[in-house]
Amino acid sequence: MPFGTQLLDDGRVRFRLWAPAAQRVDLCLGGAENTTVFPMTGVDDGWFECVSDQAGPGSYYRFAIDNELRLPDPASRFQPEDVHGPSEVIDPGGWQWSDTAWRGRPWEEAVIYETHVGSFTPHGSFAAAREKLDYLAKLGITAIELMPVADFPGSHNWGYDGTYLFAPDSRYGRPETMKALIDAAHACGLMVFLDVVYNHFGPEGNYLHAYAPHFFSRRHHTPWGAAINYDGEQSKWVREFFIHNALYWLEEYHLDGLRFDAVHAIIDDSQPDILTELAERVDSHFGDRRHIHLVLENDHNAAHYLARSARQTPKWYVAQWNDDIHHAFHVLLTDEHSGYYRDYDDPLHHLARCLSDGFAYQGECSPYRDNHPRGEPSAHLPPTAFVSFLQNHDQIGNRAFGERINSLTAPVKLRAALAVLLLAPAPPLLFMGQEWGSRQPFPFFCDFGPDLADKVVEGRRKEFARFAEFRDPAARKRIPDPMAKETFAQAVLDWHACDQPQHQQWLTLHAELLDARRRNVTPRLHGMGEQAKECSRIGDTGLSAWWILGDGARLSLLINLGDEPLADVPMPPGQCFYTTHPEADRDADNIRLPPWSVDWYLDTQGSGT
Repeated sequence: MPFGTQLLDDGRVRFRLWAPAAQRVDLCLGGAENTTVFPMTGVDDGWFECVSDQAGPGSYYRFAIDNELRLPDPASRFQPEDVHGPSEVIDPGGWQWSDTAWRGRPWEEAVIYETHVGSFTPHGSFAAAREKLDYLAKLGITAIELMPVADFPGSHNWGYDGTYLFAPDSRYGRPETMKALIDAAHACGLMVFLDVVYNHFGPEGNYLHAYAPHFFSRRHHTPWGAAINYDGEQSKWVREFFIHNALYWLEEYHLDGLRFDAVHAIIDDSQPDILTELAERVDSHFGDRRHIHLVLENDHNAAHYLARSARQTPKWYVAQWNDDIHHAFHVLLTDEHSGYYRDYDDPLHHLARCLSDGFAYQGECSPYRDNHPRGEPSAHLPPTAFVSFLQNHDQIGNRAFGERINSLTAPVKLRAALAVLLLAPAPPLLFMGQEWGSRQPFPFFCDFGPDLADKVVEGRRKEFARFAEFRDPAARKRIPDPMAKETFAQAVLDWHACDQPQHQQWLTLHAELLDARRRNVTPRLHGMGEQAKECSRIGDTGLSAWWILGDGARLSLLINLGDEPLADVPMPPGQCFYTTHPEADRDADNIRLPPWSVDWYLDTQGSGT
């Protein structure tokens, strides 16, 4: 890795910093009260370098810029005293891995569990999360997805305000405790994915503008300010910084995959663009050594990043989070139509399109986005290219009060939606606590310094001013203060609630559905490409869908998402392996679908439509 520190074979440490706007850079070894300063040598292309025999693992250091600023290393592997403190030299090989036989799992086996380390358990640490691995594996989870852990300011944060992208936040533990979590997850058969943010840096603790302003674009802008400079003058080392960050997490931490946050806010006019180059570099680095899965969040629904090869392997990215299916379900379950939900005025139509074609918006104009076209054709992609969910951090936390879906709809409706989500071919994602029906909110929270605190609170409330229910300033004042400790505290999962009977019912349901998925669906997904598939309406509230799976079996689905029964619905071929209503009237040819019911059928006696 060209950035940061490197332990040399002779015991010395090499320090490197890309500072193209600096005239002089010095290495400051030691803490604040006992620092030794060494001049760094300027080399080609804006780099400064120093090799020292007075540093080793555990040494604290900073860089002094032009005899004025003393700043942490932007590629620090650990910030023991938060974003404004010194960096610490870490030995990349210091952890003794026990997962040498681990090669990961095929993507088709993915059942993802998104978790925020700081609020997943009362202790909010990597070590505490490790204690839940057996529970998750027993439930039927196959992959844990960690919300961003890159060092952020303060004691709690969602993680999308990270400043030191190579350093796991010290609130969660040291690098070795994160590696211990991943090592133990692999021993349980669990993949581990990490959410990374390459569209902006957090607003506190980022000093790059002082010595490397070339990290930021003068031509492109994002909701967070100036865009990352991926395509302008001196963008080479900016691109390398993020490419090496991806390789670093995958190689040094043995992660099984990365989820790239909001890549629609990455603006890059070069060819290949940064997303394509990064994926190709990851593939070149790892080859077939083990399964590596790269997943996008992309509001543009840019299907070309999900293209498959002739062998039906991903050319670049294995999947994208499918907001469309969440939004369609949400409108069906809650009848909400504000904000981006206004785009889903016929939610059953949009759900049908998601089930058969992937995206609901494939170039159609989006009313919410001022009638601009959104998306690209996606029907040629397999269902495994789309991650489906009813909850995730965004769709809960972007609500003013952070309510979960089970606080907004009736249990019978939610049960039907879960039966679709967890048994459809698309890989499902659960959000922590969803499996036992937690009703705790997950509001937006952060802990910035005094210069930013008031701006964050006011900005959060202004964000909701365009919603009818928050046009009154008094109503906006009720929105939780992101900076308040109690806002974070209410998001910390209460695991004692899991043992209550009403929560045990949801836990049992999730376990049953995931077991049915493991036995009937997952083994047949490998090799799915452009096989036949179809989804059609049944009356005003029903859908009939089917897919030909990778082994030629036919998977069929009947849904009634309305309050009245649907009669004389043709029975699909095969055996019914899951139903929400076993008491429903069935004869040899037809079925009467009760309100809010779901039936799944599997025909293994040859394909055909």
